[in-house]
Amino acid sequence: MVVGIHQPNFLPWLGYFYKVMRSDRFIFLDNAQYTKNSFINRNRIRTQKGVQWLTVPVLAKGRFGQMITEVEMVWDTDWRHRHLQTLITTYGRAPFFHEVFAIFESSYHSIDRKNTLADFNILLIQKVCDYLGVEASCVRASELEPGGQGTDLLVSLCRELGATAYLSGSGAAKYQDDSKFAAVGIEVRRSMFHAKPYSQLWGQFVENLSVIDAMMNCGQAARELITDTSARESEACVPLVEKNEQVR
Repeated sequence: MVVGIHQPNFLPWLGYFYKVMRSDRFIFLDNAQYTKNSFINRNRIRTQKGVQWLTVPVLAKGRFGQMITEVEMVWDTDWRHRHLQTLITTYGRAPFFHEVFAIFESSYHSIDRKNTLADFNILLIQKVCDYLGVEASCVRASELEPGGQGTDLLVSLCRELGATAYLSGSGAAKYQDDSKFAAVGIEVRRSMFHAKPYSQLWGQFVENLSVIDAMMNCGQAARELITDTSARESEACVPLVEKNEQVR
């Protein structure tokens, strides 16, 4: 059984969903430490003026060291309305705007103060999986009983679900001790994803944007960007990754 693990990022890129699709079980690493101004609370879209960040404001001041599952969203500004207006302005002429916008509009309106950032991100990820037909058997790390830190934590999570293989992110080789997986009989596979270009609004193709860009421009055919790519496990082009992205 293949297990994938990643932080519950905000509207992540296509490669995130490739990883979910290739995993028999997928763990949202919501008990990891939150990193300010990372892909956990923001992602990039393509606008007429260029690439722009879509950011969920969170309560971070004086809360250094908080876990992702503890991060609260800000409610004294109407950021949800601003996000939706940005999507209308940016993608209003996109081929699949109306059907895709409806998904995100309902998701944005379904959350309130009782929801954490992790709740919101996981909801959006699940909505995207449903739309793209990505079968996902997901669980939160905070619902399990893992032990250790770093690689030990990942090994513990994999063992708890009975993994025979761990689908690791492309950047994990920099810090991950693969020998710890081998010691308990778990194979490590690398998920190195590189999507083929697709038709975008506003000029030349820009890669590694939020999945919402592919959905707006390609509709449900965006699934083909995940299933029919040059991506391979353990052998592939390594995509450009922002330096503050946490890859698992």
